[in-house]
Amino acid sequence: MTKRNKIIYWVATLWLALGMTATGIVQFIKMKEEATMMTHLGYPLYFLPLLGVWKFLGVIAILIPKFALLKEWAYAGFFFAMSGAVFSHVASGDAAKELFGPVLLIVLIIISWYFRPADRKTVSA
Repeated sequence: MTKRNKIIYWVATLWLALGMTATGIVQFIKMKEEATMMTHLGYPLYFLPLLGVWKFLGVIAILIPKFALLKEWAYAGFFFAMSGAVFSHVASGDAAKELFGPVLLIVLIIISWYFRPADRKTVSA
């Protein structure tokens, strides 16, 4: 892995981890604004702490060494959650500005996944 690719990986991964941790915290504590948004999107409020915990676990999975298969699942879960957020905002008729956060996180997920080091990738059969 080149130095350039390593820098790209760590910058994207750390920003992804920060974004997922921050959104996980506001979901876990059921912050008023987040609860209002979830209600607007049509989701039950008990879903918030569940998403928060999944995000915390996903951040741990992508940051710890080894466990390549677990990392693949974490990246997939992040992608599903953020693409679901985009779809939910679009389906609810929200303004384009509401898509910025989830779309940015999708871009970071893809960059982090693509540039991950060989020891963080699963081995194909």
